[in-house]
Amino acid sequence: MKRPNSRSVFIVIVGVALLICGRIYLWSLGKETTDDAQVEGRLVNISPRIPGQISKIHVRDFQQVTAGDLLIELDSEDWRARFEAAKADVGSAAATLSAAQVQLNLTMRMTDASLRQAGGGVAEASSVLANSQAAADQAKAGVAVTASKLRLAELEFQRSKSLFAQHAVAQAELDSRQVQLDAARAEHEQAEALLKSRMAAITGSAGTVQQAYGKLNAAETGPTQVQNARAAVDLAGARLRQAEAAMRLADLNLRHTQIKAPTSGVVTRRTAEVGAMVNPERPIISIVPLDDIWVIANFKETQLAQIKHGQRAEIKVDAFQNHPIHGQVESVAGMTGSRASLLPPENASGNFVKVVQRVPVLIRIDNFDGVVLRPGLNADVTVFTK
Repeated sequence: MKRPNSRSVFIVIVGVALLICGRIYLWSLGKETTDDAQVEGRLVNISPRIPGQISKIHVRDFQQVTAGDLLIELDSEDWRARFEAAKADVGSAAATLSAAQVQLNLTMRMTDASLRQAGGGVAEASSVLANSQAAADQAKAGVAVTASKLRLAELEFQRSKSLFAQHAVAQAELDSRQVQLDAARAEHEQAEALLKSRMAAITGSAGTVQQAYGKLNAAETGPTQVQNARAAVDLAGARLRQAEAAMRLADLNLRHTQIKAPTSGVVTRRTAEVGAMVNPERPIISIVPLDDIWVIANFKETQLAQIKHGQRAEIKVDAFQNHPIHGQVESVAGMTGSRASLLPPENASGNFVKVVQRVPVLIRIDNFDGVVLRPGLNADVTVFTK
């Protein structure tokens, strides 16, 4: 049997190599592939809304929970007492507001009645004063009349007295004139007494008028009193609203003693222990929501030219090699991974060595196909650019 010469073997090897390279080249057309990819997700850190001491823990590490599940309970005795005190403050404020409203209504009614009564009192006192003034004027006229009668009686008496001395009239005539004089004097004195009484009545009526005006002035302060009463109602209403707000805050704090899951997922990083004191500044438990998962593929800068939003992608997770997952390109990062690092390279300082950079590309998963992915898993990603 004739052995193949070395030249034929070389030709065959070269042909096979070219065939393999050609197939690889044809297979790689219209796609970009990287094995630098990881499954990503969110880590929901949960902190208590209020400081307190842990009394109960209802979950274990790596337990599956749903949104609204009770995770941890804090001691609620102090917060319950604060709520009850706030509730009592609301009751007290409501009673104060009710009393202020009653006082406002009473002040408004009393103000109207006082104004009407004081106005009537002024009118009545003024009428009495006018009557007293008229009576005094009448009494003055009476004094003048009696004074005239008295002077006439005195003249008649003096004339009769002179005639009696001349024996021109009888004693009876003189006695009659004396009686008339005494009667006129008495009538005049009575008129003067009546005038004094009428003048005193004027003084009393004037005092009554001043008193009535004083009551009217006091009644006219009623609108100010109503305004003060209305301000007291407003103040009581504001204090009631303030007490209600404090009660709602106390109720919220009481409900915050029960820490519930804000989202569904798997419990992780549980640092809480029964009896420990916690505060809002430090997370005590974390949840990884497994329904919000995506892939970050780090492509070389030389692969980015054809990668665009919306392109189809195939994902092969190392943990599930036989279950390829489909997705699409959602976005490309605005900078390379090295530039986003804590200590980005400074090529302008020292010796420069060109290193191919990688840019993160976010791949949104279309369908999990029954596979449960967890953040941190390695994956291979192929983006179909054509």
